[in-house]
Amino acid sequence: MITKKRKVANAKVDKDKVYSLKEASALVKEINITKFDSSVDIHVRLGVDPKKADQAIRGTVTLPHGTGKTKRVLVLCTPDKEAEATAAGADFVGLDEFITKIEGGWTDIDVIVATPAVMPKIGKLGKVLGPRNLMPNPKTGTVTNDVAGAINDLKGGKIAFKVDKVGIIHASIGRVSFSADKLAENSAELVSALIKLKPPTAKGTYLRGVSMASTMSPGIAVDTKSFVN
Repeated sequence: MITKKRKVANAKVDKDKVYSLKEASALVKEINITKFDSSVDIHVRLGVDPKKADQAIRGTVTLPHGTGKTKRVLVLCTPDKEAEATAAGADFVGLDEFITKIEGGWTDIDVIVATPAVMPKIGKLGKVLGPRNLMPNPKTGTVTNDVAGAINDLKGGKIAFKVDKVGIIHASIGRVSFSADKLAENSAELVSALIKLKPPTAKGTYLRGVSMASTMSPGIAVDTKSFVN
């Protein structure tokens, strides 16, 4: 059942219009219908075939204004790295005890950083961590000996992205409490990173569609030219 607030929000979005990034960033704030500080997400449809290894786009980007959410970071490491991880602000630090907890179904974290030395032990957690996009990966900077640097990046607005099976990237780029300018700048930073990752084998239009939405609110189509130009 559509609520009255949702009907009002729907009426403010012209489904036949493609909005500029500036317009969309202002409108997404205006049509928010939640009483809490909703997440603002961007969805980017790419002209890639994710089944092909060289077109399975994934990577990281540091948003200039962060996401508005403090990430809960677990560091899995050897004892000699624990003090460094704790000092850098990790929420949880250890190894065997957390492996046991994860095997039991515990995933109350947003990201896991691991040192290369412990990856053989973590491999068996793939069935639990993989579906939740929590598995540490060198490509996203979460398998590293520089645990302090990784934590600082993650706490400072670094996000990971990965194309889904139909060629769409989904990412949070802020909160409705952000100014429209900050939402626009974060969106532009993400899409710029995606454009730089365009695989040589991708044919046709690469940036096929972009939409922006806050939690429980209608999507807003964004003009791809706002990013290309």
